[in-house]
Amino acid sequence: MKFFYISLSLLIMTTSCKNDVKSADNSIDTNDSINLVQRAKAIHERVITLDTHCDINVKNFTDTINYTQNLESQVNLPKMKAGGLDVAWFIVYTGQDTLTDEGYKKAYDNAMSKFNAIHKLVEDIAPDQIELALNSNDVRRIHSSGKKVAMIGIENGYPIGTDISNVEKFYNLGARYMSLSHNGHSQLCDSNTGEADDVWLHDGLSDLGKEVIKEMNRLGMMIDVSHPSKESMRQIIELSEAPIIASHSSARALCDHSRNLDDEQLQWMKENGGVIQTVAFQAYTNKEKNDTRNEAILAIRKDIAKSLGATWYEWSETKTLSEADKNAFYDVRAKIVKLADEKASQIKDFPPKVNVSDFVDHIDYMVEKIGLKHVGISSDFDGGGGVDGWSDASETFNVTLELVKRGYTEDQIEQLWSGNLLRVLDEVQAVATKS
Repeated sequence: MKFFYISLSLLIMTTSCKNDVKSADNSIDTNDSINLVQRAKAIHERVITLDTHCDINVKNFTDTINYTQNLESQVNLPKMKAGGLDVAWFIVYTGQDTLTDEGYKKAYDNAMSKFNAIHKLVEDIAPDQIELALNSNDVRRIHSSGKKVAMIGIENGYPIGTDISNVEKFYNLGARYMSLSHNGHSQLCDSNTGEADDVWLHDGLSDLGKEVIKEMNRLGMMIDVSHPSKESMRQIIELSEAPIIASHSSARALCDHSRNLDDEQLQWMKENGGVIQTVAFQAYTNKEKNDTRNEAILAIRKDIAKSLGATWYEWSETKTLSEADKNAFYDVRAKIVKLADEKASQIKDFPPKVNVSDFVDHIDYMVEKIGLKHVGISSDFDGGGGVDGWSDASETFNVTLELVKRGYTEDQIEQLWSGNLLRVLDEVQAVATKS
C-alpha cells in the first residue's frame, strides 16, 4: 500500500496540456481537481516508481540510526512509504582527489563503506521492508511482495584505481551503473567541470577508461554519463556495445549548466537507445529562478548557521573543504535549509523556489525532442537535489500528479518512472549475456 503527500499548491496550479502525448480515451477534466487527484493516486499506486539517484551517509546505516526511522535525510523507508517511492538507487559516491595510489586507496575504502552500509540495510537492519535488486525481474518480484526495492549505482569510477578487476568486484556487490568521473577529471575520463577552464586531462577517455567501458559491457553494468565531459560521452557511445544512461541530468536548452545535456547530446542518447533521468536539482532546473532565491536567502542561511554553531557554504565552496569539514557541514545543511525556508515563507513577496512544474518542464522538453522512451526521473536526494513539491521521498506523488495534469497517460507515466530505465538495464545485461 502506498501513501501519498499532496501539496495544496500543486492542486491549484494551472493545468497545462500536452496534446502530443494525450490520447483521446485518456482525456481529463482539468476543472475537476478532485477527480484528477484520485486518478493520479490510482496511477501512482499501480506504476513502479523508480528514482535513479539517492545519495547516502553511512552514519544513517547503523543499528541505532538507520532508514527504518524518519530521519532528516530526504530518503528513508518511512518517507518512501509515505510518498509511494518504490525503488531507490542508493549511490556509492566518492569525491575526486589526487590520481595517486594513496588517493585511490582512500576512495576504495570510502566506496566499500557505502557498499557495506547498503548491504547492512537490506540484509540486517530491514530485510522485511527492503530488498536489493540486481535486474528488472528482481525489481518486479520485490515490488509485488510489498517490499521497497534497493539498487546500487556508483558515482565516480575513481575508487577503481588502476585495478580493473575492481569493476567486477563492485558489480558482484550489486552495482548496476557507474559514472567514470565526478566533479574533476579522474584516471578514467574527463569531467564536465573542464568546461570552466577548458583544461582537459585525457581529451575524453583515457586508455584505462576505454578498458573499463569494455569491462562494464562484458559484465552488464550500465554506463552513466551525467558527470563526464561531452567528448567523454561521445567516445563512450562510440565504444560501448550497449545503450547508456545519464542517471541525473536535465536539458541544457532550458538550464545552461555543464551537468545538463545539450540538444546534440540528447540526439546522441536517442540514437544510442539510452535514457536520460531528468534530475530535480534546483540549479540544474531553472538557474535564473534558483539564483534569485539563493541571493535573497543567503543572509538568512548564514544567520541560522551561525546560531547553530556552524558556517554556511554554497555548493561551489564545499570543494575547498576537508572531507571532515565537508561531512560536518552536510550533517547540518538540511536543517539550516529547512529553517531558512520557514523564515522566508513569512516574508511577503519573497522569491519563489524552483518547483515540480519547473522540473516537469524538462521532461516535456526532452519527450518532445527525442521521444518518451528516452526519458526518466531522478531526484539527487541527499546530494543537493529536491524542488518545491518534491523536496523528499514523501512527496513523490506530486511528480505523478503534475504528469497527469499535463495529460500523460498511465502507460507513459509508467515508462517515465521505471519502464525506460529498466528497458535499458535489460538491454545492457543482454549484451553481457552474448559476450
